[in-house]
Amino acid sequence: MPPSPSSGCGHAIALRDRIPKPVGGASTPTRRIPRIAPTFYPDRSAPVPQAITPVQLAASLAELWSPRVIGELNDAYVKVAKVHGTLDWHSHAHEDELFFVLQGHLRLEMEDGSVELGPGQMHVVPKGVRHRPVAEHECLLMLIEPKSTLHTGDTTTAHTRSLADQLRAL
Repeated sequence: MPPSPSSGCGHAIALRDRIPKPVGGASTPTRRIPRIAPTFYPDRSAPVPQAITPVQLAASLAELWSPRVIGELNDAYVKVAKVHGTLDWHSHAHEDELFFVLQGHLRLEMEDGSVELGPGQMHVVPKGVRHRPVAEHECLLMLIEPKSTLHTGDTTTAHTRSLADQLRAL
């Protein structure tokens, strides 16, 4: 009997049932069902899923404070950025923003205090919270934020990048 849609495993069972059965009464082989990776930007036409290395992509960027989209999942973009110095104070009224430090150190200043982040550490700035990232030395970041998020939120500055600019190929 096939599983009900609410069981959450119908897809996995359907794939398992397509694995050829061994001949001669041997036991059923154990095979891992491949996970389907999200589509990565910019190459959506790749015939085989590709692994990407965010730290290498961020390091390759020439412009500071100019995030670039490297992937998407659901209604969010995954971005990388190379930063140094201070970005202007801003907030995102309707979106949370995840900062993940790939290399270097970042201080996220907020009106109620600041958070220091080192390699492998992350912080989610909740929607509506005024913040400014500060990197005293070059820092490589990965950001995850809804597709609707404006780069510098409610503020337009010399650092502000349009979504079209962030979607340019690396």
